[in-house]
Amino acid sequence: MEKIRIGKDEPLYEIKGIRPMSPNVMQIVFAGPVPISWGDIAIYTEDGTEAATLTGYDTVYRDDGQTVYLSNDGSVYQAPETPDGPGEPPEPYVPTLEELQAGKRREVAAECERLIYAGINVALADGSVEHYALTIEDQLNLFGKLSQITAGATQLEYHADGQPCRYYSEADMQAIIQAAMWHVSYHTTYCNALNMWIAGCQTTDEVTEIFYGADVPEQYQSDVLQAYLVEIAAMAGGGTDATPEG
Repeated sequence: MEKIRIGKDEPLYEIKGIRPMSPNVMQIVFAGPVPISWGDIAIYTEDGTEAATLTGYDTVYRDDGQTVYLSNDGSVYQAPETPDGPGEPPEPYVPTLEELQAGKRREVAAECERLIYAGINVALADGSVEHYALTIEDQLNLFGKLSQITAGATQLEYHADGQPCRYYSEADMQAIIQAAMWHVSYHTTYCNALNMWIAGCQTTDEVTEIFYGADVPEQYQSDVLQAYLVEIAAMAGGGTDATPEG
């Protein structure tokens, strides 16, 4: 079965097929989990050989659950209008299971992004606690600080939210970076488990009961999420220097 990778650092996703539907729209049929973000698409053969890379297909044209259509020109699907008969009220639309699953995936992805960007509180060596946002730009800045530490820097310039830039010790900077990486990785792992749960739903009622923050049933918990849950339980019992938001 073919696989694809989105961007450089994402996991491989198994697909049943990928094909162009028009000069600007690509159809991808997934065999399992569906990505929550899009970018360059690297296609791999069954033996793991990279066959091709598609660029520009980063707009969701239409989401039909396990089948996703992407456009390379920013276009999105518009359902054709069907006029109602004279004097007849329109029938209430009942979404399909696949449409509810697609909507729920977008809902949890948005909440995951919001909580990641909201950031973290970190206790520093002097006992103070400062807050750090974790937008994409903030994450890139922090990973840059990690490179500086690797190169031997002992004083690193950075700033907490709403505070002026100042020098941090290597130990404090390491604490901030560690907490940031944990926060991003945990929420990404948890959101992935929610997507597995959504994909496993058999009824619309099951889908509507899922929300970000819900306890994921054990059958949809990955080994990585289970390890995080054990760690979070230990934090709750013994306290932690970094406090995950949300």
